Amino acid sequence: MTQPAEGSDRADHDDGRLELALRASNEGLWDWWTDQREIYYSRRILEFLECGDRRAPNFFLAPHESVHEEDRGNFTAALANALDAGGPEFLAIDCRVHTGSDGWIWLRIRGSVVRDRAGKATRIAGSMIDISRRKAAEEQIEEERHRLRMLIDHVPLMVYFKDLDSRFVVVNQKMAAWSHQASPAAMIGKHDRDLFAEAHWKEAFEDEKKIIETGEAITGKLEHEIRDKEADTWVLTSKFPWIDRAGKIRGTFGVSSDVTELVEAQQQAADLAGELALRNRAYEEEVQLAREIQQALASSAFPKITAGRHALQFGSRYLPISGLAGDFFEVVRVGDSSVGLLICDVMGHGVRAALVVAMLRGLLEKQRHDARHPGAFLKGLNQGLSAILQRADSTVFATAFYVLIDLEKKVLRYACAGHPGAIVSGSDGVHQIACDRDMRGPGLGIVAKAEFPESEIPLAEIRRLLLFTDGILEAENDSGEAFFEKRLMEVVEKRDAEPLEEMLDGIIATVLDFADGDHFDDDVCLLAAEIPS
Repeated sequence: MTQPAEGSDRADHDDGRLELALRASNEGLWDWWTDQREIYYSRRILEFLECGDRRAPNFFLAPHESVHEEDRGNFTAALANALDAGGPEFLAIDCRVHTGSDGWIWLRIRGSVVRDRAGKATRIAGSMIDISRRKAAEEQIEEERHRLRMLIDHVPLMVYFKDLDSRFVVVNQKMAAWSHQASPAAMIGKHDRDLFAEAHWKEAFEDEKKIIETGEAITGKLEHEIRDKEADTWVLTSKFPWIDRAGKIRGTFGVSSDVTELVEAQQQAADLAGELALRNRAYEEEVQLAREIQQALASSAFPKITAGRHALQFGSRYLPISGLAGDFFEVVRVGDSSVGLLICDVMGHGVRAALVVAMLRGLLEKQRHDARHPGAFLKGLNQGLSAILQRADSTVFATAFYVLIDLEKKVLRYACAGHPGAIVSGSDGVHQIACDRDMRGPGLGIVAKAEFPESEIPLAEIRRLLLFTDGILEAENDSGEAFFEKRLMEVVEKRDAEPLEEMLDGIIATVLDFADGDHFDDDVCLLAAEIPS
């Protein structure tokens, strides 16, 4: 069916926006009608597979020979689950696929399942992205860990970690041999009193208690090791506080050497270790300060927004997986009876993501004059972030969702920048808004001149509003299946009658139970509002 010229221009504009967003994320699209052998791949996927339209294999068809034999079992099971009449709404699998150049690439495959009234899967469409570099990096990290362990076990030094009771928790091969133990494992849980005479172990024990109490290292100390039935030995020892990533002292660690053979080299190593310990402590203090600032900004102190005798109720949960997170939210007072809710998710974690969060918070203050207009508000944030990133020649982006609640005009306006749409409950039940492509703009920092469509809903149709980041959606169970929006809406509907705070706790508990864990693998933000009737 032919569309009017103006509609075609708009469609071309939307397609161009999608193309830019996909190019930034390096993703390609695929579409398969399950009763057909043919499959549609976008140009990016054909580039991944290194073949043209006519040569591209439909590796969703049995016997799945294009899928690597080591991944074929998981692939087949995930696909069968998606095709099953009672299966999930989404397909999610990572696997290696054969390419036209006779090589293999890792693909991250995600798809949305379309079903007929009987529940039969008639179509699956989604995206693919080449994650070969990520997989190679993971293998490299594992190899580097192996190399580090080999290094520790083969250096001519005694290396060990002890807990708060001065019992060994990690030792290297040299330390085990020095202590006449069969293996490093044989030393785990032992104390110096099990190895040395009282004249030595008491002094070493007092040193380690002092390190734990003061947090100060003892370096370059000459120790006289006295054993009950063996010849005495002399070692040059340096011991340091064992501080975990949260800045908490977990015990001590040390390096010892036989001074009769390596005294000069070991003294240099001890000096270097002392310097590294000081630098590490300074770095941890700086990171701790940044962490405290982020936590303070994620405060649950909300403005009081009223209309007559009625007031908005707010609730939030902020669960970063590391000290410095890329997720954040803001509740912006716009007037006595209106308020803006912003939730953002910056790509990545750590210091880099935290810097972008700080930039966005600064830009937010500059955009307060547009706070009544969600589309213009996000447009200003995007232009500011794009300008900064362009000057820095850096590729970073953030997704965002902004909502204005106006109690006086009794309307909710919203705009989306590549972020999962908010979930609302009310007279029409529980549903997600901003789901259609024409209601969403790209992520912030991707397209400098991007526009962000603005929509509105009468407040009479809304009882509660929930904004969230994808840390909730991407929590996976043992089968690699993600939680996704459908399950989140089911939890909201089930707990809609509960107080707001109990509903938020229930969401967190349900997702963790689904993932069979006690923590999330990505930052999590929840921001909720209850609309007075």
